[in-house]
Formats: sequence, structure tokens, C-alpha cells
Amino acid sequence: MKVAFQGEPGAYSEAALLEHFGGQAQSLPCETFEQVFQAVAEGNARYGFLPIENSLAGSIHRNYDLLLQNDLYVVGEHHLRVSHCLIGLPGARLEEIESVISHPQALAQCDGTLRRLGVKTEPVYDTAGSVRLVQAEGNPRRAAIASRRAAQLYGMSILAEAIEDNPLNFTRFLIVAAEPVHPRGDAKTSIVFALQNAPGALFKALSVFALREIDLTKIESRPLVGKPWEYLFYIDLAGSTEETRVQNALHNLNEFATFLRVLGAYPRHRFTEPFSS
Repeated sequence: MKVAFQGEPGAYSEAALLEHFGGQAQSLPCETFEQVFQAVAEGNARYGFLPIENSLAGSIHRNYDLLLQNDLYVVGEHHLRVSHCLIGLPGARLEEIESVISHPQALAQCDGTLRRLGVKTEPVYDTAGSVRLVQAEGNPRRAAIASRRAAQLYGMSILAEAIEDNPLNFTRFLIVAAEPVHPRGDAKTSIVFALQNAPGALFKALSVFALREIDLTKIESRPLVGKPWEYLFYIDLAGSTEETRVQNALHNLNEFATFLRVLGAYPRHRFTEPFSS
């Protein structure tokens, strides 16, 4: 079973998909998020594994836009505990590092540590790819931020571990496929909709869920292309489209929304907080 992800071997997305699917998954690296969607749409991968938000750095907006632009379905989610390592060439010394490269999200998640080190930062396309670049450059004063696995894959040295600013660093991933699933029990549903720009429009939209005691676990707004200062609203709600109350809420919303699309219903990922007492 092939699962597409953005990045190179050793990327956090690959770690997440292997954690989720186990040994039955064969990872398919893609250079861009667009290529992940394309691999699934063309049948070259059964699933696509996409980061959608991080508990420290926020949302990955590009993937929200791509969910709307592609005719795929969200069929699952996964939460990955992210622990960043500062990685350099074998023999490199932490106190001699002058510049650090990594994915913009990783740099943002380690901003405090990088400031204390007094290093310059440079964004690149991928965490694991940044390790490969440092290896290729051969500069002992340059380091990358990535996973322990990436350091092992490329034969590099770990100069510091757990350098993220907050230990409660999680990335949530969405799993996309060409066909939807129909979960029962503990589930989520992701939707996107647009409204008329009128007083109380958003309050009215949210009330269709509140009146049915449906919990909204995530709300994200994105610009509506071609209509300046108008927005699309992405919502994750607790419940499945197999439930009558969710069906009724969506039917009610569709009565006044100018656009509504169900991106998918999927089993909810529960994880245990490792730092709670």
C-alpha cells in the first residue's frame, strides 16, 4: 500500500504515516503538496498524508486551499509528537554553528532556541531535505533541524535534541483518498462553506451546530479567490455524516450558505497527553 507524503525520506510526514499505518505502508516521497494530491488522484498512491496544523506554529494554509481545489476525501487523521534535533556534519561542534536551515514550520517551532544560539536561519522545502543539503555542502558551521531518523538516514551527527520551544509540540495530519469512508462511533467531519456578507451570517451558521450540541473542534478562514475580503470557512466538527443530527445540521446550513462542501468524515484520532500528571 503506497502512501504519498511531501518531503524526503526521514521527514516527519513519513514518520507519521509509518506510525499510523505500520509496516503495511510503503512511503512515496513527493517534492510538493500538490504532487501528493496528484499521486492519489492518478492512482499512484492509495493515500496522501498531509500536515494541516501544528500546536505551536499554527495551520498549514496551503493544504487547506488544496483540499478545496482537489476532488479527494479526508478519510483519517493522525497526531504526531514532534521532537526536533539540531543536526550537523560528523565532528561538527554546537558552539561553532553559524547558520541553520530547515522547513519554515520547524524554524518557527524552534525560534527561541535559535535566538539563544545567535545563528542565522534559512528556510528550505523540507526538514529531512535540509539534512541532505548540509551533508552535500560539507560546511561544519551549518546545521539543519529535523528528526533523529533523518540524522541516522544521512549519517549525520545530532548536536542538540528536543530544541523545540515547547515540549507539547504536535502536528496534526489529514489522510486523503480517492473514495470517502463512512465512520460510525467516535468520528470527525470536515467541511468548507461560504456565506453572504451580512450581519449575523457567521453566528447563524455556527448556531446550526450549537443548537444540536455538535462540538466544533477547529475553525479556519481562508480568502475566497476572486472576491476580495470575502472568506471560506473550514470547520472540523465532532461527529459523522452517518449521524442524523450532523445530517440535519448540514442540511440547515445548506439552506443559506452560498457554498458548502463536505471534505470527508473519518475516525477521530485519540492520543494520550504524555506530559500530564
